[in-house]
Amino acid sequence: MDLSPILISLKVASAATLLTLVTGLYLAFMFTRHEFKGKQFLEVLITLPMVLPPSVIGYGLLIIIGKRGPVSIPLMYQSCKAAFLNINHLYEHAARTLGAGEKRIFWRITLPMAWPGIASGIVLSFARSLGEFGATLMVAGNISGKTETIPLAIYFAVESSDIKTANTLMAVVVVFSFVLIYSLNYWVRRKHYG
Repeated sequence: MDLSPILISLKVASAATLLTLVTGLYLAFMFTRHEFKGKQFLEVLITLPMVLPPSVIGYGLLIIIGKRGPVSIPLMYQSCKAAFLNINHLYEHAARTLGAGEKRIFWRITLPMAWPGIASGIVLSFARSLGEFGATLMVAGNISGKTETIPLAIYFAVESSDIKTANTLMAVVVVFSFVLIYSLNYWVRRKHYG
């Protein structure tokens, strides 16, 4: 069996997750800490891809930004936003009264307190990127060894009646996603309950 779809999927999902982590973290922090005109409209635009079909997102990416673009920012944004909204701001205020600067407060207090929610966003974004089909097909196409991700390889294996390959790749995605989510839940439980 050709392993290139798995390797390409892991590479693309890792890069997309890193990009969405930075973008989603920044947007969530800014949107939870600041009020500005048009905030609600922009927030709807950020989260809109969560409810649109992936092929619409892919076509929109083609029109707006060409052949590269993240598809899992809404998941990261929502997870980070919830994490920032649920932290106890008394610790930040106490740090300010003790003379800590905003950067130090963010890195030493805010981020560690929000970390479980951010970690959830990372796992969900990675899993979403790993399983992306519609936008990938629309933006990158299906070039064997170059752009053929696991979902594309499954689709074209089924189309050509190669059920063995489709089943194997499906098993890889299901097991990998299960392990990711199980590990996250285990980590959160241990962190929360000691």
